[in-house]
Amino acid sequence: MIETLKDQQTIVVAAHRGWKSAYPENTLLAFQQAMELGADMLEFDLRFSKDRVIMIIHDETVDRTTNGSGKVSDFTMEELKQLDAGGWFGVVYAGIKIPTLEELCDLLADYPHVLLNVEIKSSPDAKEVADAAVSLLRERGILANCVFTSFDAEVIAHLHDEHGCRTQGFPGQLMSNYVSGPDGTISKMWAVGISMKLLTPQVVQEYREQGILPWCYSPDVEQQVYYALGCGSLLMTVNDPLPAMRIREQMNR
Repeated sequence: MIETLKDQQTIVVAAHRGWKSAYPENTLLAFQQAMELGADMLEFDLRFSKDRVIMIIHDETVDRTTNGSGKVSDFTMEELKQLDAGGWFGVVYAGIKIPTLEELCDLLADYPHVLLNVEIKSSPDAKEVADAAVSLLRERGILANCVFTSFDAEVIAHLHDEHGCRTQGFPGQLMSNYVSGPDGTISKMWAVGISMKLLTPQVVQEYREQGILPWCYSPDVEQQVYYALGCGSLLMTVNDPLPAMRIREQMNR
């Protein structure tokens, strides 16, 4: 369960868009391979299709990660499913499709203990995406394993206030619609995502003193993992899970 993360005494590995360094990001293959490897958590990104199906894709457009072109919101789910979401990464992955959140829920049935970091991408209908995602994840019995994140502070507040969800925000300078002060956005945050560029022991301590879990991204080489540990950040969102997992294994011997 998500609430146990604040009591962890060892590295917690969150696979950023699945095992992103080795497989096409935000695909069922990348998620399954990360879970088979032993990742504790999956991070992924949600948007609506034109017909308001919750799709897992990072960018506003399909251009970078498929053979198509245009905004995700201009395609129906059926049209998005016609695109190749793997060939851009390597010929061997040609034909892989953009998954829906429901399809990921089906996959997770075999991995009931895996946690989820659910990012709601900034968009005009982001709150509606959040509502639909919470409803589906609750229906599938997965909501207790989730922490929701967004770079839009209004979405963070909505998830906190309307649904009582655990949320992960970011330092204020990285968020849109951020409300300063102790009763502002920070009061809605259960955790904070700190980039390696901003990560310091002082920053980690400041958030800990406010009862906020200091999460970091993306320590992808051993030197960065050790630096994150030295700063006091045990929860790590990574593109390549292997360095963090090797160091965790050494720590646990």
